[in-house]
Amino acid sequence: MTTGAGSTTNHGEVRTATNGTVRRSRATWAADRPTMQWQISVRQSVLAAVSEFLDSRCVPALGGGRVDIAEGVLRTLLADGKCLRSTFFYLGWLSGADAEQAAIRAAASLELLHAFALMQDDVMDDSPMRRGRPSAHRAFEQWHRDRQLGGSSARFGESAATLLGDLCLVWAEQMLRESGLSQAALTRAWPRYDAMRAELAIGQFADLVNDTAAFPALEDVLDIARRKSGNYTVRRPLEIGASLAGCDDRTLAGLGDYGGAVGEAFQLRDDLLGVFGAPETTGKPAGSDLAARKATTVVAAAYQLAGGPRRRELNELMTATDLSQSDITRWQTLIADTGTVEWIEELIDRRLTWALQRLDTAHLNSDVRSALATMAAACTERVA
Repeated sequence: MTTGAGSTTNHGEVRTATNGTVRRSRATWAADRPTMQWQISVRQSVLAAVSEFLDSRCVPALGGGRVDIAEGVLRTLLADGKCLRSTFFYLGWLSGADAEQAAIRAAASLELLHAFALMQDDVMDDSPMRRGRPSAHRAFEQWHRDRQLGGSSARFGESAATLLGDLCLVWAEQMLRESGLSQAALTRAWPRYDAMRAELAIGQFADLVNDTAAFPALEDVLDIARRKSGNYTVRRPLEIGASLAGCDDRTLAGLGDYGGAVGEAFQLRDDLLGVFGAPETTGKPAGSDLAARKATTVVAAAYQLAGGPRRRELNELMTATDLSQSDITRWQTLIADTGTVEWIEELIDRRLTWALQRLDTAHLNSDVRSALATMAAACTERVA
């Protein structure tokens, strides 16, 4: 596939681990898919565009804020990203238009939007780590403490991360607007762009009260995941890119259905990693979602599948106010014993199978379809 950022004709295999078990990739879903070298090339182009925007727009603005760590916090957060959303955005563009640097710049704007979402999420969850490093609010907190400034260092850290996130939200739209794409193209995309941002915020609202002690139904948890992460990760970026390119309704519908299904599968994998992921790959403590008492799909499914004594034990853990590491380990064991991991894996398989079937209705060229198949596997067969 020619993208303006590199090309490849090789084939490869993705491998993954869930709860310590390594599986072969679902190669039958995309027997001739290219390796992830194509996505790596797009990522490099996206990050180069983001860096250029940081230098020309963001850094000069941050200079007036008197918090000299802000630039480093932002650059670190942006440099470590997988660029999944921007890659899906660009694939949406390629579904109806030729490779173009302006489209790469437009796609790269989603990296700033994602930085906003990550900083906001980490403040809300009081997450100490992000990708193996201190989260933004913890980095700002330490900066404040080192300088022995007045007031609460923790409060300063949360406030600074929130403000930097707000700036990223503004800069994301600015970068898209100044990408070089035509006004007509941007006008087609704004409704979906606005919908994506609203869905993200509304999903975060719902997540605030998504506590294990409330015993939410699995369908309710799936709905939150769909709005907070699934649509935002895959479906909306694809639709925005495709609408910018002027794709017809049939193509947009096929891409939207594929994106919704892959986005849900992505979140299901994320929920498994939040319970069983290894700290050295996820960058977060083992069982981090359990420690935070998040009512994820894994937790809700385990409670639904459990019977008798196991359900009573899960009830005890889900309502506990203080969890030790041994409690978290016991919770992980109970979840595994209910067959939840296999059940979630089956849900992921079903969604990906259906997603690839929907690509057949979208009138895509073979290169784009192959890349979307590769991305589907990459999103769900990951360890971090």
